[in-house]
Amino acid sequence: MTIDERIERLTERHEALAQSVEILRDTVHETSAMVHETSATVNALGGMMEKLLGVMKTLAETVRDHERRITGIEGASS
Repeated sequence: MTIDERIERLTERHEALAQSVEILRDTVHETSAMVHETSATVNALGGMMEKLLGVMKTLAETVRDHERRITGIEGASS
């Protein structure tokens, strides 16, 4: 193999490597954007879960209050 052939092969390899690096760079940027979107979604869901937990606690307190009232009414009518 001559020096010119070796240089040509190295040039081809260099071009292929450069293309691979560009594809990898683009993939990393896309993945990074998706991670940021997912993070925002998770944060929003966390906020919703906190609100839901608050509503569930309020509902549980309301149910307990109604149970006490019903028990009081039933006890008073006996």
